[in-house]
Amino acid sequence: MKKYLFLAVLAAMLTACATQEMASEQNGESEAVNPESLDYPELNSYIVPEIETFELDNGIKFYLVEDNEVPLINLNMIVRAGSFMEPADKVGMASVMTSVMRNGGSEAYPENELNQLLEDKAARIEFGMGFTNGSANLNALKDDFNDLLPVLLDVMMNPLMPQEKIDLAITQRRSSIARRNDDAQQIGFREFEKLIYGEESLQGRQVEHWTLDAITRDDLLAFHSEAFTGENMMIGLVGDFDTEQMKTTLEEVFSAIPAGEQNELDIPDVDYEFDSSIYFVDKEDVNQSVILMGHIGGMRDNPDYAALQAMNEVLSGGFSGRLFQNVRSDQGLAYAVFGAYGSSALYPGQFYAGLFTQSSSTAEAIEAVRREMEKLQEEPVSQQELDDTRESILNSLVFRNNSRRSVLSQRMSNEYLGLPLDAFDRYIEELRTLTPEDIQRVAREYMRPDQMRILVVGNGSEIGDQLNRFGDVQELDITIRRTEEAPAAEEIAGDIEAGREWFERMKNSILVDAGTDITLKQEGKVEMSMPMTMTIDRTETLNFSEEIFLIEMKNTPQGDITLDVQGNSGVLKMGGQEVPLPPAQVRQQLAEYYVHYLNVIINEDEYTPALEGIETVEENEVAKLNLKGPRDMTIHVDTDSALPTMLQYAMINPQTGTDMEIRMYFDDWKVNDGVAIAYETRSVVMGQDQARISLSSHTVE
Repeated sequence: MKKYLFLAVLAAMLTACATQEMASEQNGESEAVNPESLDYPELNSYIVPEIETFELDNGIKFYLVEDNEVPLINLNMIVRAGSFMEPADKVGMASVMTSVMRNGGSEAYPENELNQLLEDKAARIEFGMGFTNGSANLNALKDDFNDLLPVLLDVMMNPLMPQEKIDLAITQRRSSIARRNDDAQQIGFREFEKLIYGEESLQGRQVEHWTLDAITRDDLLAFHSEAFTGENMMIGLVGDFDTEQMKTTLEEVFSAIPAGEQNELDIPDVDYEFDSSIYFVDKEDVNQSVILMGHIGGMRDNPDYAALQAMNEVLSGGFSGRLFQNVRSDQGLAYAVFGAYGSSALYPGQFYAGLFTQSSSTAEAIEAVRREMEKLQEEPVSQQELDDTRESILNSLVFRNNSRRSVLSQRMSNEYLGLPLDAFDRYIEELRTLTPEDIQRVAREYMRPDQMRILVVGNGSEIGDQLNRFGDVQELDITIRRTEEAPAAEEIAGDIEAGREWFERMKNSILVDAGTDITLKQEGKVEMSMPMTMTIDRTETLNFSEEIFLIEMKNTPQGDITLDVQGNSGVLKMGGQEVPLPPAQVRQQLAEYYVHYLNVIINEDEYTPALEGIETVEENEVAKLNLKGPRDMTIHVDTDSALPTMLQYAMINPQTGTDMEIRMYFDDWKVNDGVAIAYETRSVVMGQDQARISLSSHTVE
């Protein structure tokens, strides 16, 4: 049977090929089809759905749109609140609150029961809080909606907010803080926003460890009671329901919510002065520059809004924009280009152009972008370029109102922001009437290429002095700190003079008959205790002066693995494949070697040692040295041998965002090729054994 089925399919394929070949011969292979000659059926006209509105005595406004195509009902609420209401010392409170609302459940619907109920019903309840608005959502099948609506109300209005869920939400945000400097693009947009609005502005603030430290459960409850009141709620429903019946249901469920006081969307004015300035973030683990350049933008109610959006489309609108065509394609100065003329309804947006370029072409790329801005001011665009731009914008806007849900969302958003209900239609009409002169006029009036704030995130050693041509370079500090105030530079406990003497003794005991420019090769085994016990063979070739580290591991669960790290880049070799190491993984690998006793000795000029005292540890007398430097640490030095017995330091756990105490214990020192190396090293993390390294040999070149 399978044989006959295969023959039938083969015959059908051959027949189709023959038919296609005959058609090609009849039509002629050289005859190209002209798309403009094709006849297309008329598109079905889109009828804007009717939106039924009503309001309860407690101030809640409802917007209803029937859609019976599928048996679903979606409820979307806009809450008149946001992180702009947070005190400056409790940034992060709003997002923690909405996270705990959902994950903590209510007394009637605890977390596990709530999750099980929603899973059984294939439904979703979610809460969120952004900068200028909050949200609540319920998505459910038509038959389950009336049963789940009281569940949404109870969880929303009576959240348990258990302390363990608060702690979990805060830990998750600490983890985000620990990783926020991993991505150069993320750094660029974050720091550029601070440059435009000010570091202490509502827009420029960011969650920090100390703002999370200040958040209490009472803070969350107070914020909740201020946000979730009738006067601050707009509720939209779209789905398979009868409007009159739904009105009755909504009134019964939501009338009990207290009216409260309406929150004012009060965003302070932006104190901005135009200037020409250059800022730099040194990120050593990248080989390209992220560039953002621009200034303050405008407001949504600007009569020139449509012209400004068209101007930006000409400049940086995708594949057809001038930045893409001229800077990226023709000059080859960018991997990617982008830009926007931001116009917010509540505060001025940002105007910026951005690109990614190789380090060596950073300055040239900046000048090329600025030149494209100047061209828009010097010459009007052609009518064809304007027509193409207009068509591109209009085509992209087709999807703005492609469903009842999107129409409802736009209506609610316009009312929330205080925009005219026909703001979208006006925008379309204004786009249609634009002229080339309009584009040139707004480019001259609103765009200031000679007064931009320029931010570069890149590798300083590769960029060199290129940025000096744009003025005095101001380097931004993006160090992640545990407290609001940076520690004093000379804050160190102990006797510095005695500390230097002990440090010198330790150095001479390790570098017995060798200089600091050495390459160490050591072989041995590593027994891992976390998260599972395993033993692997490892060979390391280490050059701390040049930051070259070659680690070869055998007998791992993934087979043989080689890590080759040189400076700020590295590769992973495994299973016959070779892939670049992500920057975060390179930094993690380097961090292990930055605290190696050899690295500390070789880079002794970067550390200030101080003797805290002589102590007895496990019947051995040790000199306790505090070292202040790139990473603060404590070293115990045996008073007889002057060799380290223990090294202690702290680092942030990227998974939890919390501090980890790490201790390295050293024993069984052996000298070869003029260098002493500990043949037994035990690492302890937060009091738990993590690994034990046992060497079999070492050589030095």
